[in-house]
Amino acid sequence: MASTTASSDLVPRILPYLDRLLIFALLEHLSEQKLYPADVLLQAKYDVMKDTNMMDYISETYKAIHGADATVPAEITERRNEVLEKLAEFEKKAEKILEIVRNPEVVNALRSDPAQNFSYVKENYGVTPEMVDILYHYGKFQYNCGKYTEAAEHLYQFRMLSNDSEMVISATWGKLAAEIVTLQWENAVSELLKLKELIDQKNFADPLVQLNHRTWLIHWALFFFFNAENGHEKLTDLFLSPAYLNAIQTSCPWILRYVTVTVLTSRNARKTSAGRSSTYATYQKQIRELVRVIKQERYEYSDAVTDFVYALYVDFDFEAAQTKLAEAAAVVKTDPFLVGSADEFLESARHLVSELYCQIHQRIDIRDLSARLNLSPEEGEKWIVNLIRDTRVDAKINFSEGTVIMNHPPQSVYQQVIERTKGLSFRTNQVLAHMLTTRSATVNGAEAGEVQE
Repeated sequence: MASTTASSDLVPRILPYLDRLLIFALLEHLSEQKLYPADVLLQAKYDVMKDTNMMDYISETYKAIHGADATVPAEITERRNEVLEKLAEFEKKAEKILEIVRNPEVVNALRSDPAQNFSYVKENYGVTPEMVDILYHYGKFQYNCGKYTEAAEHLYQFRMLSNDSEMVISATWGKLAAEIVTLQWENAVSELLKLKELIDQKNFADPLVQLNHRTWLIHWALFFFFNAENGHEKLTDLFLSPAYLNAIQTSCPWILRYVTVTVLTSRNARKTSAGRSSTYATYQKQIRELVRVIKQERYEYSDAVTDFVYALYVDFDFEAAQTKLAEAAAVVKTDPFLVGSADEFLESARHLVSELYCQIHQRIDIRDLSARLNLSPEEGEKWIVNLIRDTRVDAKINFSEGTVIMNHPPQSVYQQVIERTKGLSFRTNQVLAHMLTTRSATVNGAEAGEVQE
């Protein structure tokens, strides 16, 4: 099974879109899963971290690779001294501005407008743009030293005073990374939403740059949406929004694995946040959108998780779905982002199989359905009883014969046409909105190019 899961490992595809320290977190997970040789992963960790300022870790890892008695290269010792000197230099340069921004009077006076904030500290405390920029460079340096809490603080302070849009976006990326590494999921959600707003509202001269930002944001979001409160729901809303779904299809179709899991598991998450009928309608709409995208991108990317949905909803092949579900369960359990959602995914997938199977058949053999759910007959019987109770479908169980009798009320043909028309109208409006957005971005880019010429 290790070879199978390793071949479906998405980490090599994800790594190019991550910060060094986020890459390190993924390598730590791979070490626990033992998908790759330990010595290979140890060397990879060293290669990732050797250009950071975490000199003590670099020295320890070097000895772990070459032996405890190995002599650490002189260049590492020299770099350690340089880092300590640079850190002391930053502390001295930032001393005055830190004293100002930590002043309770200043903290209470700051608002959401950086221009207004800078005018206030400039007039009352003599703060210069250079002093504000020190906060950015100091925070970035501390992040590379592994001082994440201090880095997040200084990057936030810089963002409150600076009007440099490029540096503000960079500072927000840095603060987001610091919150992720320190497992501050609530703060991380807030930072990601702020970063999304900055990316969506900024008028990029080149639309490709905006696409790249969105692609990076999609990959970084994987870290905390499976840990933060209501993470599945937030991730589903982000990934299925037109702009980000377009980014996934254009730049990173492998993210469809995570889109699939979040959509399927959001069934359970949304039960507690809305009314039953509206929640189920939303869930069904998301399923339809998911199936559409999986069909469209199948030539570009597929794995056991997306193949399960394709077999179930496109081919209506329950045997293939059963096989793919077993493979998908193994893949999810070894995926660094999905491992915590493995049981929830399996439960939701079984719900899909059983619901669709019950819609198609009127008389159901409990043993047959249990086999399709990869359950024993006893487990399958309990599962079906709970399913009927939870979903309140009109069905009767004949325990002596081991069957379930479904009562399917006739559906009006006119109602089917109305529902399909509603779906077509919704998709048409989405396409038109996306076309107008793309056209606007292209025109703005062309105008910017003419101005530069």
